[in-house]
Amino acid sequence: MHAMLSTAPGGPEILQWSAQDCPQPGAQEVLVKIHAASVNYPDTLMIQDLYQIKPPRPFAPGGEIAGEIIALGPEVQGHKIGDRVLALTGYGGFATHIAIPAASAIRIPDQMSDLDAAGFVFTYGTSHHALKERANLQSGETVLVLGAAGGVGSAAVELAKAAGARVIAAVSSAEKAAFCQEIGADATVIYGHAPDKEDQISFGKNIKALAGKAGVDVVYDAVGGPYAEPALRAMGWQGRYLVIGFAAGIPKIPMNLPLLKGCQIVGVFWGAAVQRDPAQHLRNVEELFELYRSGKIRPRVHAAYPMSDAATALTEMQSRSVLGKIILTNTPE
Repeated sequence: MHAMLSTAPGGPEILQWSAQDCPQPGAQEVLVKIHAASVNYPDTLMIQDLYQIKPPRPFAPGGEIAGEIIALGPEVQGHKIGDRVLALTGYGGFATHIAIPAASAIRIPDQMSDLDAAGFVFTYGTSHHALKERANLQSGETVLVLGAAGGVGSAAVELAKAAGARVIAAVSSAEKAAFCQEIGADATVIYGHAPDKEDQISFGKNIKALAGKAGVDVVYDAVGGPYAEPALRAMGWQGRYLVIGFAAGIPKIPMNLPLLKGCQIVGVFWGAAVQRDPAQHLRNVEELFELYRSGKIRPRVHAAYPMSDAATALTEMQSRSVLGKIILTNTPE
């Protein structure tokens, strides 16, 4: 087998496509031949030792895969060789094969392609957990999505629309705004890079103009940095501010704002939620599969690269120019 290995902290350019011995599945594991893996923002952080999870080196990044079971551990039940499965792996997915706990392998619906399956659970799982379980989003509410053209952001746009919400997509370019309109956003607002105080005030006013007098009910913030405070200032009474990620840095929030608006700042740590309540995670995935079957959500594949070009894909992810998902694929033997 081959894997794209991180041998030292650094950027994508130091990753190495390396031959390794193929793992054997443990007693309660399955061996998966990886057909496709998705690239997610945490992958770019993990290889720099900037993420919560710091695997021992050498390791392959890649926390989400789709493939085929080719071997079973002796105690595995409920799976068979040939099953098409997707899985959250944490890391190790940028490879040709991986051994994973059988309990983490989820059967792929027949109508779902490997590319869709590989780019499905991380983004939709995060956004579904955030909007449903952390924000208790209701039909008719207004949702502002920061970073709406990215993987989790575009998933949030689709899921909020499927829930009957009005969606304002905040993005950094006209191209991204057009993309968000294509996937269902009701309105878009464009913010500049590295905004100064005047730009922040203008951004907040633009959000308020689109949200109306009542303000925003839910903010989905995968960006942070200087964009967080204007978004919070545009929030309505008893709104919910979802903290998803910090692509633009960790913001400093004036704590008088939550008081004045009676709003909540809500942390969204989806990975921990999956570990703490795996049964609820499986129920959420089945709900997402049903939304997929009904055509209400569909992964948008920005680009697909060979697995051995993972460094190129990660570099593109770091550029913040991605619309939707980047998928890595292995050539069929």
